[in-house]
Amino acid sequence: MPETLSATTSLAERPFTWRFTAPLFVGSALNPVNTSLIATALVPIAAGVHVSIGQTAALVSALYVASAIAQPTAGKAADVFGPRRVFLTGILLVLLGGLVGGFAPTLSILLISRILIGLGTSCAYPTAMVLIRRRAQSAGLAQPPGGVLGGLQIAGIATASLGLPLGGVLVQLAGWRSVFFVNVPVALIALVSTLLWVPKDERDRTRRSAREIASLLDVTGIIGFAAAMSALLLFLSHLPTVNWALLATTVTLWIAEALWELRAAAPFLDLRLLVRNMALTRTYIRFGMVLFSSYLVLYGITQWLEADRHLSELAAGLLLLPMTVIAGVVIVPISRRNLVRGPVIWAAAACMLAAVGALFLASPAWLVLVVVITVLLGFAQGAASSNQLALYLQTPAELLGTASGLMRSFGYLGSIASSAITGIVFHDNVSDSGVATIAWIMIGASVFLLALTVLDRRLPRTATN
Repeated sequence: MPETLSATTSLAERPFTWRFTAPLFVGSALNPVNTSLIATALVPIAAGVHVSIGQTAALVSALYVASAIAQPTAGKAADVFGPRRVFLTGILLVLLGGLVGGFAPTLSILLISRILIGLGTSCAYPTAMVLIRRRAQSAGLAQPPGGVLGGLQIAGIATASLGLPLGGVLVQLAGWRSVFFVNVPVALIALVSTLLWVPKDERDRTRRSAREIASLLDVTGIIGFAAAMSALLLFLSHLPTVNWALLATTVTLWIAEALWELRAAAPFLDLRLLVRNMALTRTYIRFGMVLFSSYLVLYGITQWLEADRHLSELAAGLLLLPMTVIAGVVIVPISRRNLVRGPVIWAAAACMLAAVGALFLASPAWLVLVVVITVLLGFAQGAASSNQLALYLQTPAELLGTASGLMRSFGYLGSIASSAITGIVFHDNVSDSGVATIAWIMIGASVFLLALTVLDRRLPRTATN
């Protein structure tokens, strides 16, 4: 009995031990790493499964579509079924996706693998947010320690650019199948550590019919969101050619989705909340805009480095590695001090400076400028981690899972938009003038981001005022 009491007391005094947080961080890192991990493997994949390089681009969009849909869905499911159960389900899907992709004989099977990985990795971040909030509440804390949310932000956002150099190393050392197989051991580590160290969800003794569960999840709303998002992504993928039929379908589906959600008893996409809580909506937009600028560099500048400056995929990936390192370094002191307003303003300013620097990439100092731009955007990503704390403060506790997933969906919209713009700008060829166009687009986005942030009087200076 004394030993049990001592263990309970220790847990109450230190609720966020590394055993509890480690599996959450590992699971949350899988999605951003997988978004860029595939980039360096597209050419060898095309040769390996005997398709054109253009066809392999579907492997990138497949994960984006699955993730943009699954992030808020996982958050909603966590509120209904329990976050630990959904987290574990996601890890099992990642494990399955890694095996399917590693042994895949055709592009179609690889697409299934990427969808499984997208669905599975999307379960981690929103459920981790719910688990952390519940842990804080059970310990009597108004909010978790800043370092916990900061660590989750490093895992969930800052690791995105890590996939490029990691993918380059894996492809060179072990072939393209390794970018799928690498998910297997990581998923197993996350699975075992979660089973051992993350407390089980409370048992819900309420017996619900399938119809009640469908209503609580808002299955119709989820299906409508998935259809509207898929139509939007298909439309963007056809640009710069405007497919009017797809555009009409996209608009119609989004209108139908909005009308349904306004009438739903437990809406998946709570439009009324977004209108009532404009502070939360602005947080979503800020988050998406920072990722928009970052991914313009990850996609656009990377292509320019490889096609115009003739760097290898690995060299280009390593050149962008400072983005991850700087983001991780910046997040730590900001999160520990629970800063909100200052860092998001700094993030917008850093995006602006990076955009101005991109205007001069065609100069002889291009190599130094690329490093400066990646450092600035790494700083921006790290400083923008305060948006996560803003979300935590602005969201009702019962909606945190869905709201966290929706924030990630806004991030995906930013990255998807950057990919579409890169495709339009570099449609005919990759050139210095195209890079300048991307820089001007970044400047316009940064001006909007800076104004939106500076004028937001609802942003507190810290989480304690």
